[in-house]
Amino acid sequence: HARIAQPVSYGEPIRVAYVVPRAKAAPAPRAEQVQDDDDYDSDSSADDGGSDEEEAPPFETRGSKPMVAGSRAVLRNGLAYAPSHAPQSVKHAIWAANTLQRKPYVWGGGHGSFYDRGYDCSGTVSFALHGASALASPLPSSEFMRYGERGRGRWITIYSRRGHTFALIAGLRLDTTDFQNGGNSGPRWHLDGRDTRGYVARHPAGM
Repeated sequence: HARIAQPVSYGEPIRVAYVVPRAKAAPAPRAEQVQDDDDYDSDSSADDGGSDEEEAPPFETRGSKPMVAGSRAVLRNGLAYAPSHAPQSVKHAIWAANTLQRKPYVWGGGHGSFYDRGYDCSGTVSFALHGASALASPLPSSEFMRYGERGRGRWITIYSRRGHTFALIAGLRLDTTDFQNGGNSGPRWHLDGRDTRGYVARHPAGM
């Protein structure tokens, strides 16, 4: 039988049904190779996405070669932590000087040989520079006035006058004079500076 169309009531909404076609499943994204740059560690997981400097612990101790992130050395418990951004030669100068920290002050010490029972000021600086492969034999203070290149260095500066020598290495003072406790304490790292008037500033080439 023929079905009679029902009259449309203009006061009521018309209900219309739509059939939505099933969407095809999107393919899983392919992993892409991460480009190495200064901000990312190739060994990092994809979840953290942090930079090397943020993820790395602030202090790192590997035997006798302690390091700290950044461009300045840090003093902890009498030992200097070499800055990670410093050249390898500067790090070795710091680590070499660390081995002298319990040695006593001995006038003339460290001049007959780099390896001695005690050290004076220039013997201490000579030992650190020898560790950096920047000095073949120990020098007295007067000869440090002509050492290397003129002026302050980027990482190492030697201050010399007749009778005394000390060094600034990555922001720390390497000296045998202790102003806080007085007298010649032997090779030590110090946070405080000292008056450089009357001293000649020199530095190793490239440092």
